[in-house]
Amino acid sequence: MPDDVTAALHEELARLREERKAVLLVHNYQNPEVQDVADFRGDSLGLSRQAAATDAATIVFCGVHFMAQTAKLLSPGKLVLLPEIGAGCPMADMITPESLREFKAQHPGLPVVAYVNTTAEVKAECDICCTSANAVQVVRSLPDEKILFVPDQYLADWVAEQVPDKEIIPYGGFCPTHARINPKELAQAKADHPEALTIGHPECPPDILALCDAVRSTSGMVTFAKESPAREFIIATECGMVYRLQQDLPDKTFHGLSSIVCPNMKRTTLGSVVTALRELQYQIEIPEDLADKARRAVQRMVEIG
Repeated sequence: MPDDVTAALHEELARLREERKAVLLVHNYQNPEVQDVADFRGDSLGLSRQAAATDAATIVFCGVHFMAQTAKLLSPGKLVLLPEIGAGCPMADMITPESLREFKAQHPGLPVVAYVNTTAEVKAECDICCTSANAVQVVRSLPDEKILFVPDQYLADWVAEQVPDKEIIPYGGFCPTHARINPKELAQAKADHPEALTIGHPECPPDILALCDAVRSTSGMVTFAKESPAREFIIATECGMVYRLQQDLPDKTFHGLSSIVCPNMKRTTLGSVVTALRELQYQIEIPEDLADKARRAVQRMVEIG
């Protein structure tokens, strides 16, 4: 993008931000030009907390659809905008209210933990939500010995390892972006950077996590890299995270994997953020009766420390 066009977009964004009393919540996987204009960058849990706490009149959620829905659930009186209405989540699409009800019928009476990567319609059928940052705490908070976990089978498997005293029954969904990671590519990266520690996301398949030195949510990756004495890291999650880490920790070196690109996260641009505020598009609306049911599951998640 030419410098004069970028400068004009930044100028318009600054004006619209003030006019609309807007806050920009930006996920760690977003394009660098979008991360650079964020009021808050973070993972699903951190941004959910910001959505619940903000006193802004307008929330521009730079992420994917389920994230903007979650923001609307937590801030029902605010205008929530998703700059790219086509930015969805294949994992969220793998489960519907109907398929969830069938899953529950196969295991009657068990509580359902829903990964936040789900629609509001699915959240309304669940007992409590979680993110990758707090999934272990959420599962531990439940008194039940058996728990249904939807939709991510890989996150469920990882949580089961951390909470061996509970039986976790996974639904079977997955993140196609993390599932595309090639073990050979990761092994080659480790060979190319022998001094680097590898941090993987719990959405990765088990054979990838077995090659990692640590498994963390994206917010956890920032904390781990900051606190580690290591100077070099390989990051096994969506490539936008490498930019976030480089910005936060410029004295350390981070290597991404070329295969890990989420096309939905990369839809949002600086231009579409400006257009969203200018045109007040695309507005997230959730029917009140559905929102009340879904909000309970999300609120229970947010209340866990």
